[in-house]
Amino acid sequence: MTDERLVQVEVLGVRQHQASDEIVVLLLDAISELVVPILIGPVEAGAIVAAQEGVVPPRPMTHDLLCEVIRAEGDTLRRVVITSLEDGVFHAELELGNGAHVDSRASDAIAVALRLGAPVLCSAEVVADAGVQVEPVIVEEPEEMDVEAFREFLDQVQPEDFETEPPAAGDAAGEGDEDEPSP
Repeated sequence: MTDERLVQVEVLGVRQHQASDEIVVLLLDAISELVVPILIGPVEAGAIVAAQEGVVPPRPMTHDLLCEVIRAEGDTLRRVVITSLEDGVFHAELELGNGAHVDSRASDAIAVALRLGAPVLCSAEVVADAGVQVEPVIVEEPEEMDVEAFREFLDQVQPEDFETEPPAAGDAAGEGDEDEPSP
């Protein structure tokens, strides 16, 4: 696949849909502002999250093992490419430093790329077909309290300002409505 048909994506993270228990990894193409959600399994989700958080298991998991094999062979992972989307299945490949291309599931390729610090690229066609427009979330800063005005209020307020008069006899809840005459 030629580089001009590829876009670099950021692995935003893994999310689980509460209602359906489906797990997705989210890839962001920042230029087009599209997010590509890829349905993944719980094992792959755990591998991706662990890699993003820098968690190193006491014994190598499958993705760690693959990384160690690549290193032991004196090779590197040049990049990972999400190459296509066929019948709802994302296809990917690992592109090694020696030029070899290894077929992979997208989730496994992403987990390995994160461990080895390799870029993740995606076919522009896949981004266009599977990408979902993201709308920026605008988080408004809470208004800063006018400290001077609050200090002035505190200087002028008196304890009596907070006292309330007890209700008059017969003004309990539901009694003595003003619109109705008293019996």
